[in-house]
Amino acid sequence: MKKIIGIAAFLIVAVVCSANAQTKSKADTTDRKNIVEKAGDKTAEVAVKGKAAVVDKVYKDKVGPDGQKIYIDRHSKYYWVDKQGHNVYVTKDKLKPKQN
Repeated sequence: MKKIIGIAAFLIVAVVCSANAQTKSKADTTDRKNIVEKAGDKTAEVAVKGKAAVVDKVYKDKVGPDGQKIYIDRHSKYYWVDKQGHNVYVTKDKLKPKQN
């Protein structure tokens, strides 16, 4: 009799624990993924801007289409760094004069 009660109690605890483990919603994991993705994008952006400031020249008289800082690489190409850390190359005619 004690064995049957012990086994029944064990099964009840196992079912309750497994039910609690599966209650994690997809929203929780999606929020975590978004937070991690945003942190990764910001890290990439800061790293690329830091490298660009050291290696490339900054174009002081012009800004990008939305006011971004423009860099000139070693091949005399103009670019700015987007929020994901990518270099976005632009032609000189798309640059705007800097507003002081």
